[in-house]
Amino acid sequence: MSYASLNIQIRDTALRDRVNSAVQQEAHENPGLSESAFAAGVRGVMFGAGDRLIWPVSLATEAEYASALAANNPDPGGDESVISDGMILSAVQASWPQDPAP
Repeated sequence: MSYASLNIQIRDTALRDRVNSAVQQEAHENPGLSESAFAAGVRGVMFGAGDRLIWPVSLATEAEYASALAANNPDPGGDESVISDGMILSAVQASWPQDPAP
């Protein structure tokens, strides 16, 4: 794990696409999150919504990604055996921005 591997990870298109998919799904289908202001904003933007949460996901999965890089995995961000959908979902849900207090 290093800043170099983390930099590679946050720029990984396959991982960014998977995070974006998780964010979109939560914004549309998770009853606990879909009513938030962030979810409303996500639904208004079809692409790139996951950019806000790529850092928390990457930080939560940094060790797995770095290990895959060291093993010369050609697609660590797209490989579900490296970073599972459950790992992405867990980090997305834990980092979902809360609405400001009224």
